[in-house]
Amino acid sequence: MNYKIVIDPGHGGDDPGASGNGIIEKDLNLLISKEMYEKFRSLGIPTYITRLDDSTLSPAERTKKILDAFGNDSNVIVISNHINSGGGDGAEVIYALRNTDKLSNLILNELEKAGQNVRKAYQRRLPSDPAKDYYFIHRDTGNTEPVIVEYGFLDSTGDDVNQLKNNYIKFADAVVTAVSNYIDLPYELGNVYIVKKGDSLYSIAQKYNTTVDSIKKLNNLASNLLSINQQLKIPTKKEEEVQNFYNYVVVPGDTLYSIAKNNNTTVETIKSINNLSSNVIDVGMQLKLPINFVYTVKKGDSLYSIAQKYNTTVDELKRKNNLSSNLLSIGQILII
Repeated sequence: MNYKIVIDPGHGGDDPGASGNGIIEKDLNLLISKEMYEKFRSLGIPTYITRLDDSTLSPAERTKKILDAFGNDSNVIVISNHINSGGGDGAEVIYALRNTDKLSNLILNELEKAGQNVRKAYQRRLPSDPAKDYYFIHRDTGNTEPVIVEYGFLDSTGDDVNQLKNNYIKFADAVVTAVSNYIDLPYELGNVYIVKKGDSLYSIAQKYNTTVDSIKKLNNLASNLLSINQQLKIPTKKEEEVQNFYNYVVVPGDTLYSIAKNNNTTVETIKSINNLSSNVIDVGMQLKLPINFVYTVKKGDSLYSIAQKYNTTVDELKRKNNLSSNLLSIGQILII
């Protein structure tokens, strides 16, 4: 089955969710969700995120985004990320009445491996109509397979508070691992490095056989400045590949020369990246091409405003990204 992923950072904007002990639910939900978004994309899985910033989404807007992302299909997995409150301790996963507990228990197992206490996977029914799900994210999302992941309690008297603050990257990795196992797609956990006194991006890159630019891209760093105890994701080979290349499908009339010219690269570079021994290419062939620059679509963006910002044209953006219309979606990745 050709699976797709929709990631939903719970709450946002005017709806902060729960808060306490230095944690605001909507903000931590977004951090966890962005981690997942990049990880799933690195695996080549079609992935959509309902918000990439502090946006307010009504239940109707949220479920519409979910259903519009990849359609109302059972092969769409929806991960709604939340932080619990109420004084408990540990992670919970809530799944829809129409689904089994298989995915939910895989998630709990991986969270436990990541060091989190786990409570249970369960379903919850609407008291006024027990045939329906209690939560709208289950009830109003058609045939998709949604799970609500509660990573821990921000008002816990146990160790949840410190774990939520310090281990959220590991917890995001755990969910990606669980989903990857569920859809039978192997996933290698990325490295997480805690910055120590005397560290620099250069020394860390040398230690992990990567580059400063790769670390900065993966962590969305605008400068080389680091702080002690800062968490850095160390790119795996797969993630580095995704950062530096994109897939291009050969169309009628293409030659290696024309493709190289249109993408500001050389024939030899394309041949080297794709292990080609000749200049012969076939229609429909997928080629990896170097990425010059990528942009994540934000609320209010249009192809025109993006083209103006980066001194290019709407037509060039559409050609580069194989777009058939001017419609964009928040979180969409564009090659500039």
